[in-house]
Amino acid sequence: MPPLDAVLGAWSMNWPALVILIAAVALYSKGLIAAKRRDIRWPLWNSFAFFALGLGSFAALSFGFPGTYSHDLRWAFTLKVTSYLFVVPLLVGLGKPLTLARQTLGPAGAARVEAVLGHRLVRMLSNTLVAALLGLAMFTVFLTPFFYVLRTNPAADVILTLLVPVMGLLMTVPIMEDGAGRTSSLIVVEFIFVFIELLADAVPGVLMRLSPGILDGATSVLGNQPGWFPSPLRDQQLAGDLMWFLAEIVDLPLIILMFVRFSRSDKHEAKSFDDLSDEEIEALNRAHLGQGGRSLD
Repeated sequence: MPPLDAVLGAWSMNWPALVILIAAVALYSKGLIAAKRRDIRWPLWNSFAFFALGLGSFAALSFGFPGTYSHDLRWAFTLKVTSYLFVVPLLVGLGKPLTLARQTLGPAGAARVEAVLGHRLVRMLSNTLVAALLGLAMFTVFLTPFFYVLRTNPAADVILTLLVPVMGLLMTVPIMEDGAGRTSSLIVVEFIFVFIELLADAVPGVLMRLSPGILDGATSVLGNQPGWFPSPLRDQQLAGDLMWFLAEIVDLPLIILMFVRFSRSDKHEAKSFDDLSDEEIEALNRAHLGQGGRSLD
């Protein structure tokens, strides 16, 4: 493992990441200014989570040790990309950017936000089953020689920096912020899919950890590397450990969130039934039994 001074002293410029950071800071700050003008009290915790936890972790991954050594170390690249997809979006979602946009953009702006969220692509990515399949597909690529191309090709690095965090946000943030309208039965189905993802995401990491050979074909360390660099096989094993750990640990908050959401939805549905009159309950029972509104006579 690298010494502490190597971890803390590593720095490199990542221009695509810088563009994303500037855009995110500008948009969220604009929302905070609009909230202040509308006398909306926005929680300080949400702002801290967005800037310090969400964007701060993205900056550390992009400009710090993982970004600097991702071309040379499999485990650094795996840490960066896996965190781009799962950890950063989860932390950004704690800042509730969608809620801020809905409260500050006005009716026309809020309608545009809903139009974007209602787009087929966004709805597909925010589906828990699709999210599980996408994560599994991406991690499976790490088991092929294409993993070396992803690590070392500058164009691939730009594409991953731009697309993976956005894809993670589309997968995570709508699930975190838009669960109020889901019924308890639908939440149960989503919970099953998240549990399947919890199991499926472990497979590539386990295979990478246990493989006796170098899966990407790069069996030698190129150039004059520091003495603390691991061997290619040990590097691959560390990458598998990280992939396994991160892919599993970030599913736990989503499972807890779904438990909370299910409890709230169940209470809401129970209250809605309690508010019905006897005649309305009888009509619902007849409809449920396939009798429509017709009398038993």
